[in-house]
Parts: sequence; C-alpha cells; structure tokens
Amino acid sequence: MTEERQNSGQKQYKVGVEAALEVMGGKWKPLIIYHLMTGRKRTSELRRLIPGITQKMLTTQLRSLEKDEIVERKAYTEIPPRVEYGLTSYGWGLKPALDLLCYWGEDHLDKVYGDKFKVLEEF
Repeated sequence: MTEERQNSGQKQYKVGVEAALEVMGGKWKPLIIYHLMTGRKRTSELRRLIPGITQKMLTTQLRSLEKDEIVERKAYTEIPPRVEYGLTSYGWGLKPALDLLCYWGEDHLDKVYGDKFKVLEEF
C-alpha cells in the first residue's frame, strides 16, 4: 500500500467482504433487497413482507441503499402520491450472493430442525 493511499483519508479495507457488509450488512438490508428481487414494491408492501421492521427503520435502510445505488426510488406525480422502490442494475449484482445465503440458510434449518418446513414460513 502506498503512503499516498494511507494518507488520503479514504477508508481502508482488509478484505472485500468488509465493503460488501458495509453496503448490505445488518438485519434489514438483505431482507429488503431479497424482497425487491421479486419486483418493485411500495413501502407498505415492504412493511407487510418484513413485519418486524418499523417505518422509521425501513425508511432509513431504503435511503441508505438508495445512496449506495443498490435501490432506486420512483415517485409518481399522482394523488395520492405513490412511491415505489426497485433494484438498480448494480443492486441486481447482489442476487447470486443472496441466493447462496438463502440456500445455505435452508440447509442450516434442515440440519438444526431436521426439516426446514417446521420453522420456515412460505410466503
């Protein structure tokens, strides 16, 4: 690493997973991204699909994902106003990683509970 990069004030990372987790880490962001992979959603739809999230937290997470260009917000000029969220093409790049996490999670549930369907809700 050059001295110039060390002194530039940019954040330094040890491994790429740090950068990935910074963008999509936490409890809510992966769930939001996962649900947006099935299509554009309004805020109320996301709240219904993610029952444990508060409106404030959902708004905060969506704004963060929008800032990182993972999610795009589309506001319609109609009455009442309507806003939808969808994944950007850059956000779609997370699909393979989330798919693998889903498969691993289901295998884990099978291992722990003997049958993932004992604890995995279908929606």
